[in-house]
Amino acid sequence: MKDKNELLKKLAVNGGEKTITVPFPGRKHFGKEEQEAADAIFKKCIETGNATGYNGAEEDMYCKAFSEFMGGGYTDGVNSGTTSVYVALKALNPEPFTEIIVGSVTDPGGMMPIPLLNCIPVIADSEPGRYNTGPAEIEKLISPLTSAIVVAHIGGEPADIEGIIKIAKKKGIPVVEDCSQSHGARINGKPVGSFGDIAAFSTMFGKHHCTGGQGGAVFTKDEELYWKIRRAADRGKPFNLPAGSTNCVASLNYNLNDLAAAIGTVQVKKLPGIIKRRQEFAETLKKKGLKDLKSIIIPSLIKGAEHSYWWWRLEVNEKVLNCTKAEFCKALQAEGVALNPSYMAALPHTMEWYKNRSVFGTSQLPWSSPMYKGDANRKFECSNALDTCAKQFNLNVSESWGGAEAELIVKAFKKVEDAYLK
Repeated sequence: MKDKNELLKKLAVNGGEKTITVPFPGRKHFGKEEQEAADAIFKKCIETGNATGYNGAEEDMYCKAFSEFMGGGYTDGVNSGTTSVYVALKALNPEPFTEIIVGSVTDPGGMMPIPLLNCIPVIADSEPGRYNTGPAEIEKLISPLTSAIVVAHIGGEPADIEGIIKIAKKKGIPVVEDCSQSHGARINGKPVGSFGDIAAFSTMFGKHHCTGGQGGAVFTKDEELYWKIRRAADRGKPFNLPAGSTNCVASLNYNLNDLAAAIGTVQVKKLPGIIKRRQEFAETLKKKGLKDLKSIIIPSLIKGAEHSYWWWRLEVNEKVLNCTKAEFCKALQAEGVALNPSYMAALPHTMEWYKNRSVFGTSQLPWSSPMYKGDANRKFECSNALDTCAKQFNLNVSESWGGAEAELIVKAFKKVEDAYLK
């Protein structure tokens, strides 16, 4: 007991010395290449006297580069990840007051576009022990009112999109893949985002690859859908319609700009390397001893999945500890480990906007419309998602970290484990 008390005293959370005392290096995913791309834009602007715009050669280059990364297809650059989900759904043109199934664990921006299109979000629970939803959870929610399904691949980890697509095709329901957190994740060698009808990506500054501060991309392999995406992203302009056609659908201007696209083109070239180094760092953590810890459970992936590690979902094994998950994570953070101790914030249907139906004034539309034939007061308990968030946490991963950083992280984990093991 005396030895255990000494170990507890040495924890940084109890006043002991921190394990990680020097900040880890930043991602360094921006370099001279991005600077040169931006400089070229400004040089052209100065020479011509015209400001940079959008839908120019730079965006064409970015969209072609991203489509090639995805294995072929069509891409339209937009101004955010939230926008990409909205535009994807808008292109599908769901009838108002129909239902769109969406996973419970997602960014608010992955769910809010649904009521903004006057459709009803129907919340699918996660698969047991995962953040991602699955085929069984979605299938039980399908009804004659279902007009689309939105599937997010959370944290770099692929959902069972093949199983979900199989069910959706039987019912003739289109699927949007939200790949905002999972650029380059794969299933049996095929990138997520290439399975469904349309895929939505965020390219904000923190994602695997970015187009500057904010941005997004909408991808499809269907050319007809691509033109609908283009129209939905730019005020219904009559792209690829007969000469003399006018704006054909009401929408807003969601365009990416050419400066962001120029940066994005450079970033897409770096994307395979970024993903590879993140994967290598996760493997290094395992080899340095993370996989041998009694306090940590490394959750399995679905069969054939390849993680791209926006962060790494891990589970605290409370059965072997004299502390809670929250206490364990707090101790790790005090040692200098960068992590998110709880992903409860990624349950949009538990937030005020959803509970209060705060979408269109005080009307509570679209739920309150007499045209909606479903149950406006339906509750979604999502017990799997709540249980997973209660047990698991998200460990930060960076492509700029290597063996030295891995050793320090594992050392911190081991220090905390030794103090709290039963």
